[in-house]
Amino acid sequence: MNAILVLYHSRSGSVKALAEEIADSIEAHGSDVLLRCVSDDGEHPKATKDELAQCSALAFGTPTRFGSMAAQAKIFWEQTSDVWLKGQLIDKPACVFTSTSSMHGGNEATLLNLSLPLLHHGMMLLGVPYDVPALNATTSGGAPYGASHVAGLDNSSQLSNDEKQICQALGRRLADIARKLHD
Repeated sequence: MNAILVLYHSRSGSVKALAEEIADSIEAHGSDVLLRCVSDDGEHPKATKDELAQCSALAFGTPTRFGSMAAQAKIFWEQTSDVWLKGQLIDKPACVFTSTSSMHGGNEATLLNLSLPLLHHGMMLLGVPYDVPALNATTSGGAPYGASHVAGLDNSSQLSNDEKQICQALGRRLADIARKLHD
């Protein structure tokens, strides 16, 4: 089975923290992970279209920009027409994650927006089911649509325990579904 691609853009470190938490969970559940950025301005290498096309599953995240994905991520997806034309992502599982600076800063709208290119590529979108206790307990980030973080006005990249547990559950679910589909 090919690696699971954790693809992200992060400006202040919050989305990077989410990506790393999800990647840690995927690895802890026995799957290989490629941690990649959508552009050259990140801490991890920029993802290639080959890595995207060959991944067994995808976790995708960016910060919220007025309820939408960051421009860098949109640019990345706009360059994947050849992957789309070949159907290389069809039936692969995927999940999304994001961060805002306030509780009502557009997390859920962004999670839905991040889902759109994945659905256009034919991917199977996974959310966070309500049997994850942290989803009901959180007073910060987390939604049934995906993992999220509320950074606050100080742009803290420190994830709350609930946010970490939601990331862990989402990473585990993505790894489990990818494995089941592969088997």
